[in-house]
Amino acid sequence: MHHICTLRPRDGRHARVTSEELLFDLVYAFAATQISHGLLEHLTLLGFAQTAVLWLAVWLGWQYTCWTTNWFDPRTPRIRALLLTSMLLALAMAAAIPESFGERGLVFALCYAALQAGRTAFLVWELGRDHALAPNHRRMLGWLLISAALWITGGLLEGSTRLACWAAAALVEYVAPMFGFALPGMGRSVTRDWTIDGGHLAERCQCFVIVALGEALLSSAGLFSAAPAWSAPVTGALLATFVGMLALWWLYFGTSSEHASEVIGRSGDPGRIGAYFHYAHAILIAGIIGSAVGNDLVLTAPGAVQSTAQHAVLIGGPLVYLLGSAVYKRVVYGRAPASHLAGAAALLVLGTATRQADMLVLSSLTTAILLAVCAWDTWLAPMTP
Repeated sequence: MHHICTLRPRDGRHARVTSEELLFDLVYAFAATQISHGLLEHLTLLGFAQTAVLWLAVWLGWQYTCWTTNWFDPRTPRIRALLLTSMLLALAMAAAIPESFGERGLVFALCYAALQAGRTAFLVWELGRDHALAPNHRRMLGWLLISAALWITGGLLEGSTRLACWAAAALVEYVAPMFGFALPGMGRSVTRDWTIDGGHLAERCQCFVIVALGEALLSSAGLFSAAPAWSAPVTGALLATFVGMLALWWLYFGTSSEHASEVIGRSGDPGRIGAYFHYAHAILIAGIIGSAVGNDLVLTAPGAVQSTAQHAVLIGGPLVYLLGSAVYKRVVYGRAPASHLAGAAALLVLGTATRQADMLVLSSLTTAILLAVCAWDTWLAPMTP
């Protein structure tokens, strides 16, 4: 049977993240950059909605692949070939993102549907009929074929109908696991059947957070390098955005990441905890992408007074990140930290009080709030699982 040699061994040791997986993540770094640049160019209500749907698709593609490499060993020839093929499809999908609501919508949809449904169809064949994981993958394939039909249909439509169809497709993929991929005549999966390596799953999520933060920092450095003059406002903008990104990094890696794998590992239902991890990280990394867009705005025109959309991004990026971090820590520790809720409230107050401030001032103030949350978590109320 194929699965004997392609499944990861479960010998009690933490499965290491492979070079194949790290290479796959670099493609997704490109996808995250494409999404942030797209939002930067379309700071409208419609642009926000389109960006949200595209981000859900990008994250779903990465998330399902992450589960695949948790179960299957990417160092084996067939799974390596699957991962490299998925990488090519993801690369083409990411390249189509800027025109995904224009002339390349069908290309985006076809690449995404092939990535999701094609990968799962291969795994159904790989597992055969009798393996314990096979029923779950057959149900998963059924739901991914439903969503693929919606993605491709949306690619054939235009405007708001495309957006609505793709939003429905993303919703199908997010909601289906909550109901165990239940299908008539095929039963439903239970999360206790999703035997996962907690350490590997936590490390994969950490890799993506690092990639997203790194892309944001590189974008800021590129804009600083291209500035006509390194004036005091531009230099101050680089400092404010850099420290803000360090605060996001510290809130994740300095206060909770080491506890994540042990929480999954000792859970009686690691599959459920792993699913919660991925949903929380979808919010977390959306916050990083929003913060990266805000950083680009500040570095481009630090002394400008923000428009309503720019103001929403400068406040919204850190706010979404704090809320995602609160959900993540709720999963890890069983409770959301008061520091994050207080920080989110402070950002909302700041948003109402600084409507006429220039972008550098607002960026500096949001960074100060994030640093205060870091200090609270680190010295005043450190959390333990």
